[in-house]
Formats: sequence, structure tokens, C-alpha cells
Amino acid sequence: MSEISKGILGFPVAPLTKDNELDEQALFKNIEYLIDEKLDAIFIACGSGEFHALSTDEYRRMVEVAMSATKGAVPVYTGVGGNIAHAKSCARISEELGASGYLVLPPYLIEGNQEGVKHYVQELLEWTNLNAIVYQRANAVLQKDALEALLDYPHLVGLKDGIGNMDLNIELTQTFGDRLGWLNGMPMAEVTMPAYLPLGFDTYSSAISNYIPHISRMFYNALLEGDDAKVRELYRDVILPINAIRKKKPGYAVSLIKAGMEIIGLPVQGKVRPPISPVEPEHYRELEAIITHVYDKYPKINA
Repeated sequence: MSEISKGILGFPVAPLTKDNELDEQALFKNIEYLIDEKLDAIFIACGSGEFHALSTDEYRRMVEVAMSATKGAVPVYTGVGGNIAHAKSCARISEELGASGYLVLPPYLIEGNQEGVKHYVQELLEWTNLNAIVYQRANAVLQKDALEALLDYPHLVGLKDGIGNMDLNIELTQTFGDRLGWLNGMPMAEVTMPAYLPLGFDTYSSAISNYIPHISRMFYNALLEGDDAKVRELYRDVILPINAIRKKKPGYAVSLIKAGMEIIGLPVQGKVRPPISPVEPEHYRELEAIITHVYDKYPKINA
């Protein structure tokens, strides 16, 4: 079995200038921040990176920046999805630029049956030899038989769950065990991580790691160490309040990250591309109050 990074995964945003152009310098600094904060891998140009709104040129530049900023310190995975031709183009770019692998995002719009979804992933697996992680999300959810048919490809190394079907998660993890790495990709994965960890989901994508990564690490360590009191405390003070804001408006899964980054002084504006909208002023203030409280109560200790 091929190994993938375990722990907390960083999903950088796509910083935009006032003119709505990709800000490569800001992206570089933001990725450097995640590396300095000991995130275990970088997933570039995925959902948080507004994959849906990137041109092919912007996609290539984001991957180039990620490769340059990480300097081989951690694996770099890319987002690959949309229509199959575009997905294959992104996979090829990722391979050319030296990425460790890619995350298979859902195909565009069309609802396929299990055979169709399987073939979508299979075409990508046969297109490059890069490691691939399938993402259970939206119109692309593999059931047991379809996933099993893809396991002959050794470079299919992981599955990321974004739907929360625990019956299916139990069936898949208990059937395939350590053949795959298991990633929790639920929106604000900290909320569900205590339920996922016993199944073998020892890795998760953390949106809040973009602006309070020390809290992500504190929370995950508390889970691993069985410190239930610390887990409850972090739920009460940080995770559930932020999640409550995130659920107030569609698109906040992305724009709230940019707001948090802006609040702590990282080089990113709150600008997002349609159909996502910026965070409303009152919600921005609510997030700012939470982050201020976080840094007062849980100050970051530099190693």
C-alpha cells in the first residue's frame, strides 16, 4: 500500500487582488505560514482554493507557487475535477510540475450512476501515475463495489469523505482496511472528527488551520490523547461557534476562511469569486470576536 500523509491537512485559499486577479505573492506567504505551522500536507487548488472559478493558467500558477513554497517539506496534492477533459488536463499539469498526487473532485453537474462515476475516476487513474485520493462528495459517491473495482490501481491511495454517511464509511473502512488512507473531509471536519477517528479516519482537512492552526493541533492532540475535557472546551469556545457562523450562508465554507485569515493579518482580502459571496459585516465581527477570545485564552506558543 502507498502511504499518504496522516494528520492535519492544509487547504490554502486563492488570494485575489482588488482587480480579481490571483495574488501569487500572497499565496506563497500563506502556504509558507501553513508549513511553518507544521501542517502535514498541502492540498492546492481544491474546494477552499475556489477550483470551480480558476482558469487553467491560474490553476497552473497555483500549483507552481505551492511547489515553490513547500520546497519538498511536505507532499503537495492538487484538486482535479469538473468535466473529464479538464480533469485530465489538471492531472497532467500536476504531474508535470511534480505534485505528489491529486484529489478527485466531483464531475461537473451531471448525475452519473455507479458505473459512470467509477469510469470517471478510472480514466484519471489511467491518465497519470500520480497518487490519487477520491472525494466522496455531491454527485460522485462511490459505493463498495465500485470502489473495490478501482483498487487494482495501486496509485489509488486514499478516500476522503465529505458526505457523512456513517453506514457507508463503516462498510468501506471495515472492508478495505489499510488498503486506503482515510481522510475526513466534512465541512469543518473538527465537528465530526471524534466519530471518524475510531473508524480509521486518522487524517482530516482543517479549514480553521488557515488562521488558527495551533487550535487545530491542540484539538487533534486532545482527541488522540483521550483528553475529553479539552475537546469539550475547544468545542465550546472555538469550534461550534465558528461552525454556527459557517452555516449561516452558503459559500461560507470558503469566504469565512478568507475572513479569518484577514483578521489575523495574513496577506489575503475577503474577495471571492461568484457564485460565492463575501462574509457579511455582522458575521465578520462575530468571527473576529471568537478569534480574539481564542488568542487571549489559548495563546500561540512559538516552538
